[in-house]
This record gives sequence, C-alpha cells and structure tokens, in this order.
Amino acid sequence: AMAQAALGAAGLHFDELNKLRVLEPEVAAQTAQLREECRAFVDKTAEFQKIVGSLIELVDQLAKAAESEKMKAIGARNLLKSIAKQREAQEQQLQALIAEKKMQLERYRIEYETLCKIEADQNEFIDQFIFQK
Repeated sequence: AMAQAALGAAGLHFDELNKLRVLEPEVAAQTAQLREECRAFVDKTAEFQKIVGSLIELVDQLAKAAESEKMKAIGARNLLKSIAKQREAQEQQLQALIAEKKMQLERYRIEYETLCKIEADQNEFIDQFIFQK
C-alpha cells in the first residue's frame, strides 16, 4: 500500500490487470468512455449530414420539377392565348364576310326589284301594242 502511495505520488498507477499505468484507472475508464461517446457522436453527425444531404437533393429535385411544371403551364397558357387571338381574328373575318354578303344580297334584291319593274313595264307595253292592232 505504501509502494502504491509512492507510485501514486509519482503519477503511476496499477490497473485491474496489475499493469503499470500513467493515468488513474478511473480516469482511464472515463477517457475510454468519452472516446466511445465521441465516436458515436461523430457517427451520428455523419449520418445526420447524409440525411440532410439527401433531403437537400430531394428538395432540389422537387424545385426543378416545380419549375418544369411552371414552364409547361406558362407554355399552355400562352398557347391558349394565341388560340383565343386566332379565333377572335377568324370571328372578325367571318363577321366582315357576313356584312359583305348582306350588302351583296341587298344589291341583288334591289337589282331584282328593278328588273321585275322593267319586266312589268315591258309586258304592259307589249299588251298595249297587241291591243292597238
């Protein structure tokens, strides 16, 4: 015991296997435990970084997919707008054509009425000419 005290004063200790150690057995055990806890902490940190990395990758993919869908939607909206403009232009052309045909019909109606009047006048003239003979 006196030898142990003298060794202890010099900073030397015996462990449970009676090997000479610089550290006290309790301090050595705590150091080993701390080393294990640190290793476990480092492993968990690495695992967490891996999870965060895959999460960031997933969020990036989702952002790209969302951007792609947004571009598709914008393209579809622009296509619909251009189709609507084309339809509008077609409708205006057809309205103009209808107006033109209505005017043509009115001209033909007036021309027909005029020809009917001329025919009636000529028939009357012919009848008078025949009755005069």
